Amino acid sequence: MDNKISPEAQVAELELDAVIGFNDIILWDYKKRELLARLSLHKGKIEALAFSPNDLYLVSLGGPDDGSVVVWSIAKRDAICGSPAAGLNVGNATSVIFSRCRDEMFVTAGNGTIRVWELDLPNRKIWPTECQTGQMKRIVMSIGMADDDSFFYLGTTTGDILKMNPRTKLLTDAGPAKDKFSLGVSAIRCLKMGGLLVGSGAGLLVFCKSPSYKPIKKIQLQGGITSITLRGEGHQFFVGTEESHIYRVSFTDFKETLIATCHFEAVEDIVFPFGTAELFATCAKKDIRVWHTSSNRELLRITVPNMTCHSIDFMRDGKSIISAWNDGKIRAFAPETGRLMYVINNAHRIGVTAIATTSDCKRVISGGGEGERLRRNQMILANTLFQCVCYHPEEFQIITSGTDRKIAYWEVFDGTVIRELEGSLSGSINGMDITQEGVHFVTGGNDHLVKVWDYNEGEVTHVGVGHSGDITRIRISPGNQYIVSVSADGAILRWKYPYTS
Repeated sequence: MDNKISPEAQVAELELDAVIGFNDIILWDYKKRELLARLSLHKGKIEALAFSPNDLYLVSLGGPDDGSVVVWSIAKRDAICGSPAAGLNVGNATSVIFSRCRDEMFVTAGNGTIRVWELDLPNRKIWPTECQTGQMKRIVMSIGMADDDSFFYLGTTTGDILKMNPRTKLLTDAGPAKDKFSLGVSAIRCLKMGGLLVGSGAGLLVFCKSPSYKPIKKIQLQGGITSITLRGEGHQFFVGTEESHIYRVSFTDFKETLIATCHFEAVEDIVFPFGTAELFATCAKKDIRVWHTSSNRELLRITVPNMTCHSIDFMRDGKSIISAWNDGKIRAFAPETGRLMYVINNAHRIGVTAIATTSDCKRVISGGGEGERLRRNQMILANTLFQCVCYHPEEFQIITSGTDRKIAYWEVFDGTVIRELEGSLSGSINGMDITQEGVHFVTGGNDHLVKVWDYNEGEVTHVGVGHSGDITRIRISPGNQYIVSVSADGAILRWKYPYTS
């Protein structure tokens, strides 16, 4: 789905109900995709959020620096009451879940603390009761509540599951006794038909039942499981992982379909093949991925374990992807199959940090950590760390930017600065690209904004709001149909180019 580059006065909104952030909780209208309210009370990080079953209340859990639990009125957009989330002699609470039947009861849990809370609305108070687990001391990662509130289940870092009774506040059972879930139980969902869906930090998805918790059905997914969301009665469900995979799973045959992927680490570079906007490639740490532009679908993944890819380029004939790696090697891959075609060893001593190819497809130009270069025609000096540079298509000027937040126009002939623009109010500018006609260019950086500039006027014409991390690279597609920007949080955003070709 395309994002629109809006005029500067307009702000694009996200498609979420509630967003966890620092200090603020942002409440959204999901259908209208409008911001309803900003709820500010917590000091620092917010660990978790949960809505009550009838959407009357929202409960929020503060992080280690805050340590409080707050109940908010959805209708009034205001806090009703709050309390310390955990006792003095235990660790922090990190998970929260509401009752499935009552708007007045919820559960918090974390490091050595499990509490059932009751909301006393007339007195604007919440009253906690500690749950007793006997000699069993656990750190809770996840919580699942049964549909009838008869029990709730706690997933722990040690890979076992605790079953608690919310009325008696006592432990009912725990398991599995053997073959515990590797890297902890990171997600739990209770099914109406009975039983549990359990996700582990090692990527194992299991259907099991109390009290044995032995796998009845299981599949291995890629990346630690972070979330499980049911569709309908649970005949189908969706699973998210730490490696930015979203799977759709059918309960009957318990087979997964990969429906969405993305990078889960900072994206270092993005490039389009010469003359086409149908595909583009990105690189992030150990892998290179080729994407279908209009459908956002991943077509190919090339992985080199334990290495970092800094830069990529397509040969103009489209027959190879050239890549720069931190082990000092340049690797070429076939873009259809990902097959390694050749390796240039010892290209640079301190890693290959930049790569480009010539139009005749016979040469590769590389830059390395040691900063070596061939014969220099011209040098430009400024009091900044240059992060990006673009040649004007007519080759009489170049534009640069970097940590000083200024966009500078330079004369190619003698290296003199012609013009300087204030490119950003906050943070470095890391990415820049110019249209093939040289009429407009785009920038992105640590202010998380995509900006479209008029080259001759030196003015911002459009601003795109959508990134939540520092923008690392940005490209205009051949034919000026799209702008694609990538960021340090692994996101890839595709925007509609605001001008018709």
